[in-house]
Order: sequence, then structure tokens, then C-alpha cells
Amino acid sequence: MAQCVQSVQELIPDSFVPCVAALCSDEAERLTRLNHLSFAELLKPFSRLTSEVHMRDPNNQLHVIKNLKIAVSNIITQPPQPGAIRKLLNDVVSGSQPAEGLVANVITAGDYDLNISATTPWFESYRETFLQSMPASDHEFLNHYLACMLVASSSEAEPVEQFSKLSQEQHRIQHNSDYSYPKWFIPNTLKYYVLLHDVSAGDEQRAESIYEEMKQKYGTQGCYLLKINSRTSNRASDEQIPDPWSQYLQKNSIQNQESYEDGPCTITSNKNSDSNLLSLDGLDNEVKDGLPNNFRAHPLQLDSSSDPSNSIDDPDHVKSASSLHETKKANTGIIHGACLTLTDHDRIRQFIQEFTFRGLLPHIEKTIRQLNDQLISRKGLSRSLFSATKKWFSGSKVPEKSINELKNTSGLLYPPEAPELQIRKMADLCFLVQHYDLAYSCYHTAKKDFLNDQAMLYAAGALEMAAVSAFLQPGAPRPYPAHYMDTAIQTYRDICKNMVLAERCVLLSAEILKSQSKYSEAAALLIRLTSEDSDLRSALLLEQAAHCFINMKSPMVRKYAFHMILAGHRFSKAGQKKHALRCYCQAMQVYKGKGWSLAEDHINFTIGRQSYTLRQLDNAVSAFRHILINESKQSAAQQGAFLREYLYVYKNVSQLSPDGPLPQLPLPYINSSATRVFFGHDRRPADGEKQAATHVSLDQEYDSESSQQWRELEEQVVAVVNRGVIPSNFYPTQYCLNSYSDNSRFPLAVVEEPITVEVAFRNPLKVPLLLTDLSLLWKFQSKDSSGKDNEEVKELVTGEPEMIGTEVISEFLINGEESKVARLKLFPHHMGELHILGVVYNLGTIQGYMTVDGIGALPGCHTGKHSLSMSVRGRQDLEIQGPRLNNTKEEKTSIKYGPDRRLDPIITAEMPLLEVFFIHFPTGLLCGEIRKAYVEFVNVSKCPLTGLKVVSKRPEFFTFGGNTAVLTPLSPSASENCSAYKTVVTDSTSVCTALISSASSVDFGTGIGSQPEVIPVPLPDTVLLPGASVQLPMWLRGPDEEGVHEINFLFYYESVKKQPKIRHRILRHTAVICTSRSLNVRATVCRSNSLEDEEGRGGNMLVFVDVENTNTSEAGVKEFHIVQVSSSSKHWRLQKSVNLSENKDAKLASREKGKFCFKAIRCKEKEVATQPSEKYTFADIIFGNEQIISSASPCADFFYRSLSSELKKAQLSVHAEKQSIEDAVRLIQKCSEVDLNIVVLWKAYVVEDSKQLILEGQHHVLLRTIGKEAFSCPQKQEPPEMELLKFFRPENTTVPLRPSVEQLSNLIKTSLHYPESFNHPFHQKSLCLVPVTLLLSNCSKADVDVIVDLRHKTTSPEALEIHGSFTWLGQTQYKLQLKSQEIHSLQLKACFVHTGVYNLGTPRVFAKLSDQVTVFETSQQNSMPALIIINNV
Repeated sequence: MAQCVQSVQELIPDSFVPCVAALCSDEAERLTRLNHLSFAELLKPFSRLTSEVHMRDPNNQLHVIKNLKIAVSNIITQPPQPGAIRKLLNDVVSGSQPAEGLVANVITAGDYDLNISATTPWFESYRETFLQSMPASDHEFLNHYLACMLVASSSEAEPVEQFSKLSQEQHRIQHNSDYSYPKWFIPNTLKYYVLLHDVSAGDEQRAESIYEEMKQKYGTQGCYLLKINSRTSNRASDEQIPDPWSQYLQKNSIQNQESYEDGPCTITSNKNSDSNLLSLDGLDNEVKDGLPNNFRAHPLQLDSSSDPSNSIDDPDHVKSASSLHETKKANTGIIHGACLTLTDHDRIRQFIQEFTFRGLLPHIEKTIRQLNDQLISRKGLSRSLFSATKKWFSGSKVPEKSINELKNTSGLLYPPEAPELQIRKMADLCFLVQHYDLAYSCYHTAKKDFLNDQAMLYAAGALEMAAVSAFLQPGAPRPYPAHYMDTAIQTYRDICKNMVLAERCVLLSAEILKSQSKYSEAAALLIRLTSEDSDLRSALLLEQAAHCFINMKSPMVRKYAFHMILAGHRFSKAGQKKHALRCYCQAMQVYKGKGWSLAEDHINFTIGRQSYTLRQLDNAVSAFRHILINESKQSAAQQGAFLREYLYVYKNVSQLSPDGPLPQLPLPYINSSATRVFFGHDRRPADGEKQAATHVSLDQEYDSESSQQWRELEEQVVAVVNRGVIPSNFYPTQYCLNSYSDNSRFPLAVVEEPITVEVAFRNPLKVPLLLTDLSLLWKFQSKDSSGKDNEEVKELVTGEPEMIGTEVISEFLINGEESKVARLKLFPHHMGELHILGVVYNLGTIQGYMTVDGIGALPGCHTGKHSLSMSVRGRQDLEIQGPRLNNTKEEKTSIKYGPDRRLDPIITAEMPLLEVFFIHFPTGLLCGEIRKAYVEFVNVSKCPLTGLKVVSKRPEFFTFGGNTAVLTPLSPSASENCSAYKTVVTDSTSVCTALISSASSVDFGTGIGSQPEVIPVPLPDTVLLPGASVQLPMWLRGPDEEGVHEINFLFYYESVKKQPKIRHRILRHTAVICTSRSLNVRATVCRSNSLEDEEGRGGNMLVFVDVENTNTSEAGVKEFHIVQVSSSSKHWRLQKSVNLSENKDAKLASREKGKFCFKAIRCKEKEVATQPSEKYTFADIIFGNEQIISSASPCADFFYRSLSSELKKAQLSVHAEKQSIEDAVRLIQKCSEVDLNIVVLWKAYVVEDSKQLILEGQHHVLLRTIGKEAFSCPQKQEPPEMELLKFFRPENTTVPLRPSVEQLSNLIKTSLHYPESFNHPFHQKSLCLVPVTLLLSNCSKADVDVIVDLRHKTTSPEALEIHGSFTWLGQTQYKLQLKSQEIHSLQLKACFVHTGVYNLGTPRVFAKLSDQVTVFETSQQNSMPALIIINNV
């Protein structure tokens, strides 16, 4: 139970006090009325004795009574109505609320920190009022009158006669059978005669003389002269006298509700009948449509204006509600006791003392003695005699029992003079004067008698008081007999059906158990008495039980909360809305955030309802909001009801302040961090063959890899524009901002270009939400040209010309548990700073939503279809938390977040806006296929654009043609065949010889030092005017690898007018090309051993080209024709074809392979000298009847692009190698290097939809090393086999670099010149001598020392068998020095002894660079075997 102001040792004696009646004459009443008080009210503040009182018990022992209090009340002849008592209790509870600003106790139990009000003043007020207003009953005498004060005034004509009349009146009321009420303790009630004297108006001598007469007649112990009204009421304002009455008059006890004249009680005129009082409806009869009904006020509930405003709290008594007429009286500012001075106060106090000392206590003492004597005499009789006496005493009991048993189920009723009742009387008297030992023994005796007689009501009463007496006994000789109380409660409740008495038992017993810290037993007791017959009582007891649970040694928090909920429910049924709300709020502390969502929903719903009823609308809104925003586990119907209730309450709140700021709405959820902002127009759809650039759109998923690629492309082009340096203030362009982008800077938007904000909504409920008139909420600060700031905040669309146009979505439906994005646009018309704050919309739900499942894919598709059941206008803010900072030590140790400015764009001046369209752009190509498409550039803004460039990671994929107009026009023959190439018809005589042309790589934009990836777009006049469009041809070449290729283009352009904020703009396009296999070309080059063309110095090459058709027939390709093979090199060119095949047009069907052989020669030295270093010589060998000019676009473009990308790869690999290659080795390596590039041009015949198409294309092979095979398409690397790990200590010895065998064999080129067959007559001459010329050619650019060793070095005996043996004659070793690229011939002689086939390639040639020490053997293994046939003639 909650803490109380009074301890139980104070509470019980104050609840059971001697009762004294007061009977006043009209004149006496008039005197007290001058003070606006009745006589009983006048005495009330002074009714507690200030000193200890002594009396003697029957054993003549002195007994001390402390703090004795007496209760004086006017005689009321009718018992109070139960309905009136109920109303009174209801008023008391509703009038007592927690004090404002009361500091609650914080109780920590386990994980819970609860704010709980430690005291419950409403319960104490209820308990006090309940105990005071208990009607007197026959089975106990505690609240029967012990004495009666007869009061007359000294100003009456015959006061003594008036006393006689009052005495007779009292006798009539007590002894006449017409009056069953009030109850009197004993037949000879003490009468005490009080003469009231008005000091200010009356005659004091007369009063004294009358008092003397009274003393003569009634004795000094039986009368008193009380002087009051020492001042007149008109002087009342002179000095301020304290008013001790007001706090008592607020206490609305039954006794002071009588009318001020004697007569029937005013309460009986109460219009509410009992049946009416019991049907108190609470929350149960809700209106069925889910909207809150206005709960009917409790029949007994006072309206809030009746709360007493001038009550004073003292420690003994806590304020409670007042009756209406008293409140009115109090509220009119009436001063009580206006005619009384402090001396009068003392006189009244003295009067009470005198009455108690001289009148009441002696009377009680005497009565106890008399009753005790009867008891002793009864004990002296034998049992049998006593039982006979009992029968004789109660001769009329038997018929009475039979009559009364019909009315009373609790056993027999005793007549007033029954001996058992005398014991009870004595016990009650002892109890009233705090003689608890004697009281306990008497109650104990009485209890046995009553139980023997089966008089259950009497027995229960005796048990109850015996238990209380036992507890209150000084020194506590015996423990508190709780089982007595339990039996009493059970008897009252179940047998006697008297809930009022049972309730009194529970209130007392619970208080006693609480004082002994037996909270568990107290709680069980309180809960046991909750029942359906009284909601108010059940509510109060459940609340106290809850406090018991929380006050235990180990607090039971959940039990506390559960019982608080039950109490709140019962308060609600009793019409005590404020208390109900308080209970639910206290319980909510326990259930909140513990995952008990259904319980939370119930509590919040009730709190919302009660708050709404009490017009605490903000609380109601917040409670309903909680129901909606928690992840609700309720059914869809329940959620719908919650939502409608919320909207209803919200609407009422918003109507109170229609002009106030828009409220924050809880639904739907907005995932703020998922908000995306897009700057620019939506992408146009494809229009026939026209395909718009993909650019950036909100439909694309974010991909960190691709965004990094785009960033690198932009950096590349910016670096080229800024002469190779990226400016320090460069910041990559971002058109779409999301949670992955860098949002630390204010984004830049352009005037007149829309800003689209994508807001991610989620509906957590199972019912659909309909948002209407959905738009963005923003704040704008415009910057004029004059630099002034004008601020416009958009709450509602204003009529003036707008700075910012706002798009409104009329209806946006989100189905149950659906996530959906809304795209909202703003159109900035002015420069300035824009801040997007949030969204504003009407939130509603749709009626009959079950039928429209699945509707709402598009915001516009259900316009007008749904009838809104109810909607409220509100807003939600978009607040995005930036990324967590983690750079400095301070940031790492604390939690700090950076800014996220994606919703705060700066609107800048106009910029050009480019749109790019691709016409006839293919989606599928063969590898190496060339296709011509067109690109259209359109400037859709009002500013001219310039500096248009395109950058791509795959420059070898496309070209706009060469720089010079001469290189790119279409030749007439090409246009006839729709060829992408520039062609010339040739005559058939020029077969197999090369046609030579030359071109510089600078013309094709791939000069050394420039970025090959950045390509300027050749715009006419380099400017695109507003509204203008330009179409340019664009050649595409299918990538060499098959598969799907994503190729990114980034178009870069600038404004003609330089803007300070935005330097450039970009447009992105991603082309997706699917390539399928076509041809695979492999080529090798080797030195020719022929002696032709000796003046070429450096010899000839043979180029072998293998072409394989790797195409599978799925692509519909019938066959490939090789139409031309071209070479391109700075130093070499193809001279002629040495193919032996008669077939002039090389055709390859599927999976066929063709072999070609060409002779290559060095370009003439003078040509090389006159040309700049970047000049390439192109030589075309034609297999058809028209020449494709390979030095023109697009053939040369793609060649140069593939060349530059290969060079790039080669450079990367060279950088990876060690730089410290010895010069000697480098020179030797150069000998084996060749710089010859082969371009194979082909046509493919394709059948598609029964039409034959001709596709054309080209493959490139770059020959770099003699003898090494090169391929047109990159070869797949075989993964190396796994090897065992070897653990060893690396040695520090560095191995000197040696050139490889292949490189060495190319340092000196050797060739033998001799007759193929030699006829010799062996029978004439046995030795055959053959002259052989050994040609030594220095391939390097340095002097070389050469040693030729002719001695045989047989590697194995097999070699002899194969080739036979012969001998070189003459010198066996020659030492020579060859100058740079010199050719030297040695005349040798070979000697043969018989016929056969011999290999002359046995000389071993050693060489070293003249300035080097190391000698290398040039291996001849790569040279052809030099076979000679010796014939005998």
C-alpha cells in the first residue's frame, strides 16, 4: 500500500471515537449561525483533547487516554441513503488529485526506473469519509450516541423551560418506537446542558443567573455556560482571525449534510435512485464505428468548477471534495467564525475539556463498571443456570428469530437487552477509551458466545474488533490474529452479504499488515474484496494492492503494473477519468519498450481515449501516435480502428488551432537516409532508330565500381582541358545524390532545370494509407543580381509568382506493409539557396479498403477511386544524418557525424544543356566488325555550348573520323556498296603487289603524349548554339573479345560564358554491345635467307599470316572473304604476296583456316628520313577488285587506336620489369625486334530474314619480335599448375642478365649461298670440292666482332648418319669485325668424298659487341638446313 500521513496506531483510534449528539433550540442555532456554522460545526476543530485524560478501569487501575477525540453531530433521524454515501465517496475521490509539481518517488527494481507517487491522498480521503459515514447498526455500538448536548440560548425568554423541552425531545427520539435512528448506546444517555451566551449582544448577568439556576437543577457536572460572539460581525474585517473550520467543512461527512433547521435530511431529496446509481457505464459502450463516444458523465460526478479552491491541508486531514451547497458557500468568500475572537476559541476548547472530563468520561467509567458487574455476576452462575437465565432473559427471542430469519441469513438477531450484547457494549466502550486489553478479552468472550449461537453477523463484528484490539494492545503481548480478520471478512461478505462492513475490515486489516511489512498478505486481502458491485471501491483497492507489490522487499514490478491497469479500468468504469488515466500512465512505465506490443497498444489506446475525454488532446494524440508507430502486431481491422481513432482525435486538435504550424504526422514511415535527389530532366524514351543517351536517372541502381569509373573518366578529361593538371577546386559532377554519394558539399542545381526528390515511404500497418496533395516543403533564399537576399518559406502555395514551382501528387496510395517511393519535383525559377525541409500531405485511409487490394501501382491510376474516410493535413521532416567522422583522433574517440547537404542545393545561373541521340546504333557486332552509325548532338538550353569532348576507357571501339576533311569523305564506289570504308577500284594487273600510302597518327588524334581516351568531337565552328542540333558519323568496331561489353562514354562540354560555380557539365552514356566470334588471325615474321634486294641493307622478312574462321553458324554468317591485307609501319612494308594458291579471292567457310605468306621489305632510308617520326607507311595487298585505302578513316583510326592501346599495355609491362638492363643486352635485343603491323580486312556474308547482308571488318596483328607468334585477339592465360612451396634462404648473388637464345640468333644473320645440286665424277676424281659463300650480316646498330668456327661439333652420332660427313677446306676459323648493319661474304670450300645429301649449315658463328668482353654464340638452330645434293656423273 502507498504511504499514509497517519500511522495505523493513529488511524484506528481516530476512526472509532465516542459519539455525542447535539440538540439545539432555534435561538441557540441562530447564535451559531452568525458565524455561518451550526453548533456541531462550531465545535469540530476543538474536538480533540490537548492533554492526557485518566480514568479508572473496573479493577480500579488508573488508565491513561492519549489524544482523545470526540465526535459531536446534530441528531439526524433518518439513516443516510446508500446512494448519497456513494455519491459522497465518488466526489471525495474525484476531488482529490495528485498535487501539481509533486515529486514522485523513483523506484529502481531490476531494469526498471519507475516514477511512482508515494502517497495516494484520494485513497486516504476515501477511507476517512467511508469510516465516518458508516451508518450505525444493531450488532455493534461503536458509533452509537453515548451522550447528548442540549443547547439553549441565554437570550431566550425561559431558557430552563427550553431545556426541559429539549430533554423531552431527546427522550422521545430515543425511546419512541417511531424513531429507529439514530442509535443510542445505553438507555440512560448522558444529558449535558449547555447555555450559549452572545457576549456582544446578550445580558451577561442574566446569563450568569440562569447558569446558577441550571447548576442547582442539573448539578455542576451536568451543565456549562459557553460564551461566544465576542465581537459583532461588521467589525470582522478589522483583524484577521484564523479560520480553523474551513478544512473540516470541506470534509463532506454525512452528519453535516442536514438542513440547518431540524427536520428530515436533505439528502433524501436526491433524485438519483439506487438503480440509477449502479448502472455506471464506463468504456464498455463504445460507438460502433470506432470513433470515441463522448462518455456520459457519471451520475454523481461533479463538474470541474466545483473543485474547492480555498482548502487548507493539515497533517491530519487531506482535502476532499465538497458538496455543492458548501462549495458555493465557500466560493462566495464567506468567513467562518466571523464573530469569534481567539478568546472565544479558547472558551470552546475549554468547554470540550470540561464536558469530557466532568461529563462524558465519568459516564463511560460508570457504564463500564455496571456492565462489568453484570458480567461477573453472570460468570458466577453455573452453566446450566446461566442457560436457563438466558432463556428467561430472552423469552421473546424464539418467535423473533423465526420472523427475522426470513430477512437475515446471518443467524439470529438479539434483543437490545440480551446479555451477549452487554459484553459487546462493554468491549466497545473499552475500545473507545483505548483500554485495548480489557476490550480484547471482552470481544474474545463475546465472539465465543456469538459463535455458539450461530449469530454470524455479531460473531464477525466481535472477531474484527478482537483482531484490532489485539494489534493495538500496548507492549503487543500477542501477535496480530490475522485469521480473525479473514473469518470476519468472509462472514460479512458471504454470509451476511454486507460489503460495507467487509470493506471496513479489509481497510483496517490491510493497514495493520502494511505496518508489519506483510505486503503480500495485504495485497491478497485487498484483491479479494474487489467485486462487481462497486467499481470505485475495486479501483481503489486494486491500486493499493499494486502499491503493496512495488513496496515489497524485492519489488514485483510486473504485478504492480498489471494491477494498476486493472485499477485504471475500474476507475474508468466508475467515471473517475483522471484517476484512470493516471493509473494507465503509471503502468505504462513498466510495459514500455519491453516488447509486449499488444499490452502497450492497449494501454496507449486507453490513455488516448481517456485523455481525449478529459480534453487533454495533445496527450491523446501522442498516445495514439505510439500505437501507430510501433511495429504493430494487431490485426488489420484493429489497426484500421486505431488509425481512424487517431485521425479523429487529430482532426479535433487541428481544429483548435487552424492557423498553427502543421503538425508532424507519424505515418507513413520515411526512410530519410534512402532519400535520393536528382538534378535535371527525365530521360527521353527511345524514338524509333533514335536512342537517347542513358545519362543518369533515378531508375538506375547505385554501383560503386561504375561511379568510380565515371569519376576517373571525368578527371581524365578535366586534366586534358587544364593542360594535364586537375584543378584544386575540381569536384566530380553528381547528378544523383544518395546515401553512397559524397554529400558534404552543397550541390549545385541550375535555374529552370527540375530537381526531383525521391522519398522512400513505408507503411507499417496492414491497412492502406492514402496520401493526398503530397508535395515538398521547402525554404528558399533568393539571390538577386543586386546581391540582396529575399527569403520565401513555402508552407502553402501562394498566389504571387513563385520563386520555386512545386509539383503536387494528388493521390498516393501505399498498401498495407508496402514500401513505395514518391518522386516529387521542384522547378527553381530564381538563383539562390534552396533548403528542402520535408513533405506535406493529407494523411487518410480509404473506406472499404479490403476491396481495393493491389490498386495503386502508379500514383495516378486511382485518382478519385477512393473515398477518403477522414484525413488530416500534416508534415514530416526529412532529416538525414551525415556519415560518421573518423579522421582525427578526437573524431575516432567520440561519436561525431558530418553534414549531409543533399537537400540544400544552391541554384546557379543558366548553363547549356546537351542531349545526345544515337542513330542506327547496333546492339550486336562480330568481333572486329566495322559499322557506321550517327550521333546527334542537340543543345536544348538557352546558352551556347562549346569544348565538346568525349572520353571513354575503350577508345578503340569508336571514332568520329580523322581531323582533316580529306581523310574522311565517302568515295563514290564505297557509297554504292554502302561500305564504311573509303575504297578505290583497282585494275587486275596490280595483283599481289602492294599499293603504298602514308598517314600520320597525329591526324587521327593519337599523337604521343596526348590522352588517347579523350577525343574532341568535331563540331562545326566548335560551338553548338541554343536549339541547334548536329549529326556526325561515328564508326564502331566490335571489340576483339566475344561476349557482352559495357562501354562508357562521357561527353564533356562547357558554356561559352564562363560560370564561376559550374565550370563544365557532363553527359553519360553506357552502350551495351554483344559481340560474337569472327576470325582469329595469327602471324609470325622471320628473316628471309634470299640474297635478293641486297641493297636493302638489313634484308627482307617473310610474314606468315594464318586466318581461321572461328565463327559458329548461329550468327547466320555464311562465309568470310579476306579482301585485303595491309601493313602499317614506320620502317617496314609488305611488298608482295608469295602465296602459291591460284585462288585470288580468299574465302573461309565455318571452321576453315587460310594461310598467307607475304614478303616484307624495309622502307627506303630517304623516305624514313624525310618523314616525321609519327609518319606510318601503309601498304595494301588486295585480294578483290577494289582497294580499301587503309591510311584513311575509319581503317586507320581503328588501327591507330588498337596500336595506342597495345602500346599502353606494353608500357605497363615494361615498367614492371627491372630498369637496369645492360646496354649490350639492349642492343642485342633490338636486333630481334621488328615493328610491323598487319591489318586484315574482311567481308562477311550474312543471311538474315532471307536477305543477304554484307558485313565488313578488320583485325590487327602487331608483330614485334622475329620468330614470335602474334595474335589478333588476346590469348587466354592458362593458370599455372600448383607447385609445392619451397622454403629457402634467398641468396644475395645477382645473376648477370644474359640475352635469350632467340635474341642472340638475330644478332648476326648468316646465309649460305651454294648450288642446290652438284654433279661430280667421283670415278675420275675422288675428292669433290664445292665453292660456298657464307654471307654474314650485322643486324645491330653497333660494331660486332665475329668468329666463324668451321670445325665440326657433333652433338650426337645420329647427326652424322643423317647428313653424312664432309670437311671444310682452308682456314678453320675466321675473325672479322662487322660495322653497323654491314654485310660480309666469306668464300669457303667444302670437300665431299661420296654422293649424298649433305647439310652445309655446320659453321658455328660467335659474336660479341666490339666494346664488350663477353662472347655469345649465335645459334643457327632457327635457320633453315642448307642441304646440298652431290651427284655422281
